[in-house]
Amino acid sequence: MFAVSSLISSHPTAAVALFAAALFLGLWTRRDRSTTLSLPPGPKKFPLVGHLFAMPSERQWETYTVWSKELGSDIIHLDLPGTSIVVLSSMEAANELFEKRSSLYSDRPRLPMLVELMGWGFSVGTRAHRKLLHDGFNTSAAKQFHAQERAAAHAVLRRVLRDPHSSCGDVVEHFRHMAGALVMEITYGIDVREAEDPYIKVAEGAMYGLSVASIPGAFLVDSVPALQYVPDWVPGAGFKRKAKEWKKLALELLEVPFKETQRNMNLGKARPSFTSTNLRRLELELEDISETDKTKREAAIRAAGANMYAAGSDTTVASLGTFVLGMLLNPEVQQKAQAELDAVLGPRQLPDFVDEDSLPYVSAIVKETLRWRPAMPIGVPHYVNVDDEYRGYRIPANSVIIGNAWAILHDETMYPDPDKFDPERFLLDGKLNQEIRDPDAAFGFGRRICPGRHVASSALWITIASVLSTFNIGKATNEDREVVEPTYEYIFSGACIASLLP
Repeated sequence: MFAVSSLISSHPTAAVALFAAALFLGLWTRRDRSTTLSLPPGPKKFPLVGHLFAMPSERQWETYTVWSKELGSDIIHLDLPGTSIVVLSSMEAANELFEKRSSLYSDRPRLPMLVELMGWGFSVGTRAHRKLLHDGFNTSAAKQFHAQERAAAHAVLRRVLRDPHSSCGDVVEHFRHMAGALVMEITYGIDVREAEDPYIKVAEGAMYGLSVASIPGAFLVDSVPALQYVPDWVPGAGFKRKAKEWKKLALELLEVPFKETQRNMNLGKARPSFTSTNLRRLELELEDISETDKTKREAAIRAAGANMYAAGSDTTVASLGTFVLGMLLNPEVQQKAQAELDAVLGPRQLPDFVDEDSLPYVSAIVKETLRWRPAMPIGVPHYVNVDDEYRGYRIPANSVIIGNAWAILHDETMYPDPDKFDPERFLLDGKLNQEIRDPDAAFGFGRRICPGRHVASSALWITIASVLSTFNIGKATNEDREVVEPTYEYIFSGACIASLLP
């Protein structure tokens, strides 16, 4: 992962100039912030550069969790030149700021690398975007996609059946195709059949760049926006070359499937989808709105679709990969789930959504999958542009606020022995325990919570239930019939995709 620390080590000469600019601008922009309240605690920092050299370049959520425990605080402050970062590591803190004070904490930070250089301005959710996505994917609306989700799950079963001795990597690739095909059908009405479909590849590449650039502190240009004007040839400006590569993918993500849906609509062969439904609705209103409003509405539909296309194609894969890993580690969990499925469904019958209430153990597996290794261990960064106070601490204006979903979902008070994959933590007397907090933090916080979470959850449920009712998931063996033990390591890329290493 390209981060500040790697830039420093690769270009020590350029780093001197970059740090000088960062220090000057950072001190200047924060010269008037002193108040009587103290900042939240943070790890040891250095004069002038603050925590710049302490910032982790990968798996940031784990480091933030360690710092929070060491400092005995669920709110910590990190000081970078020109950037103030506040990390929240409890659901109580996240609810207080992101929910109860949502009017203050729902903005996004300015990320020049992501928006100006990489072209992801369309991902900055406006009220129009959020309304479109809420109307299209709220709890009730999400049910309209059950047929597509069921068909996608059955398609995975057929793919695995063709090669029942697939490796973990092969199975994850089947999941990747399923998730990409499902989100393309729901969002654009486009039928994806090939495993190496270019639509899926574009989403995969674009999401990798997005995930890297979204991490606060990953690129110095986010702390010192003036660096975006540095010529590409200047030593240390490698971030600009990366941005050009990622911008091309972002624009393809935004434009190509949208134009394909428009083309299909003009030919009269468009299938029902989020995009076609909203474009038809816009056509019906053309007489009542101006050309300017039409352009804005169309741009909102295009942006909302691209956000669904990008996020949905990766996070579902990550969660299904985690499910497989959980079954490999805990064969007894798989056996209990299969016993429940057999008792409820009987022989030769696949699960359906009408069976969900009768399959609490399977539902508990879905919840534990989301909790144990969340696909988005750090929520989308929020931003506050005014000074605020929380628990006697000052939250400086213009701070980036991060919800540490990993810490929240590994809270030992709510989830004892959090590193263990244990679906029964969500059960009581054979039913789902309503006293145990759902792993909603896996989808983000407040107004920035993932709008497609209901579709994602139901797709996970039908796929996991279908796989468990049909196959046994076990460890591979080598040519000598010896069990090959997986490493259980994760590579986080794309939208924090979890890839199982052989």
